[in-house]
Amino acid sequence: MPELIRRPFVFLRHGQSTSNLAQRIAGQRDVPLTAQGEHEARQAATLLAAIDWPLIVSSPLARARRTAELATGRAPHCLVGGLKERDWGTYEERPIPETMPYLLAPDGGERWDDFVTRIVATLNALLLEHETPLVVGHSGLIRVIRYLDTGTPEGPRTDNAIPQWVAPRGVRSWEIRPLQEEDVAHLPRVTASS
Repeated sequence: MPELIRRPFVFLRHGQSTSNLAQRIAGQRDVPLTAQGEHEARQAATLLAAIDWPLIVSSPLARARRTAELATGRAPHCLVGGLKERDWGTYEERPIPETMPYLLAPDGGERWDDFVTRIVATLNALLLEHETPLVVGHSGLIRVIRYLDTGTPEGPRTDNAIPQWVAPRGVRSWEIRPLQEEDVAHLPRVTASS
C-alpha cells in the first residue's frame, strides 16, 4: 500500500453537482455545479476566503474548479489532473447503488489500487512542496485517505463544500474532521494588498 507524506492539508469536496442532485455516478464526467452547489461553495468562503493559502489546487473538472473559485474568491494556483475523481467506466451516469463496489474494477474504468496510487502520488507531490495546501476535489480522495487509515474505503460520504482538516494522528493514523479556525491559524490572512 502506498504511503502518504505525514503532513496536514485542507480538503474541500466540490459543491452539489448535477449528478449529485440526480443521485448518479459522475466519476470523470465533467458535470457542473447546481445553484445549490454554488451556494454551498460560497458558504465555505466564510472560513476559506480570508486565508492567504500557500497553494490552492483543484481537480480540473468544472465542479471542483468552480467550487475552488467561489470558496476562495480567486482562481486556484493550478489545476491538477491527478486529483480527478476515479474513472468509473461503465458505472458513470448510472444511479448510485446502496453499496458502492469500491474495491472492484469497473468495466472500462480505473482499478481501486491504481486510483489509490494516483491520489497518493499526487498528494505527496503537493505536500512535499507546500505547507497546509487547500486541495479541492472529489469524495474519492477522502475514501483513499480512509483506506490508508483503516484498510477500507467504506464510510459516510464526505459532505459537499464543507472544509475538512486532514492530518496525521499518531504513527500511522489520519484524522479527517470539519475544519476549525485554529487548524489554519498559522497561515497568513488576506490583506487589502494581497
